[in-house]
Amino acid sequence: MESPDFDQLDLKLLHGLEVDARVSFSRLAAVLGVSDQTVARRFRRLQTEGGLRVVGVRDAAGLGQDTWMLRLRCAPDAADSIARALARRPDTAWIGLTSGGTEVVGQTRARTRSEHEELLLGKLPRTPSITEIRAHQLLHRFYGGPEGWLGKSRALTDVQVAELRPSRAGRTEGAGIAPEDEPMITALEHDGRASFAELRKATGRSESAVRRRLDQLLGSGTLFIDVQFDSEPFGYGIAALLWITAAPSALDTVGRALATHPEVATASAVSGPCNLFAVVVCRDTPELYAYVSGRLGSLEGVQHVECTPMLRRVKQLKYEERLTGRTLS
Repeated sequence: MESPDFDQLDLKLLHGLEVDARVSFSRLAAVLGVSDQTVARRFRRLQTEGGLRVVGVRDAAGLGQDTWMLRLRCAPDAADSIARALARRPDTAWIGLTSGGTEVVGQTRARTRSEHEELLLGKLPRTPSITEIRAHQLLHRFYGGPEGWLGKSRALTDVQVAELRPSRAGRTEGAGIAPEDEPMITALEHDGRASFAELRKATGRSESAVRRRLDQLLGSGTLFIDVQFDSEPFGYGIAALLWITAAPSALDTVGRALATHPEVATASAVSGPCNLFAVVVCRDTPELYAYVSGRLGSLEGVQHVECTPMLRRVKQLKYEERLTGRTLS
């Protein structure tokens, strides 16, 4: 997984961040066998040239909230503006353009059923130039969320992963997100590596209280720290969405198999005409074809696959690009 732009050490650094996104540079340097200065320098370069962002993410599954995938067929001259309008909404996690720029695909995380119905039954049907609306509820996550794609790269050895993995006292049930947690979570959504001193300043609570509460939120699964980066400089220039139909009796088996495939970044069971959704990352078009026709196509129970390569990502979680134009709010 090397490229002329970044090398194996950069990949190991990213993998280390996926294991513990808040690990100190000194600890990461010790595990990688390089200097603190090298880690700091590589980290900054990945930020400026590799699109690296470390952000806190509220996990809808851990919070018991419904997540929906939206597929909006649009007039070609309106897809971009509709995508940007959706990207401005706080309840959208990511938005992309596919199908030659005529389809907007995205994920929405409504906190309540009324919010979801307002978008699907109110805002979208009244939006000009949307010719078709398809919504798929995520029923079960096989891979993704706090499980990052780089975990499959094997850039780090098992020993290195164990050395970096943060120690927590088991899963904390029922932690939820309280109103007083909002300032800390907002700060982490902006910078998942914000120091405890910065979180103390944002919350007005002591550093020990912030440290303890953050550990509870991370341990409960209601919050995780995500590592986002551009895979193209590492030689992976193709991302595609797969809408898969599997025989009902094979749904769980196929979903679990998808979770083990190196190409798969996310995989979930969904409602709708298809019953599985996956995002795959490949080096190029021939590799995507080889995956769809080979590893995926050979799975027993797979009946149909629709492949839609991602044309452009408009928003990913708290992506902070300055978006212009109207908003569907």
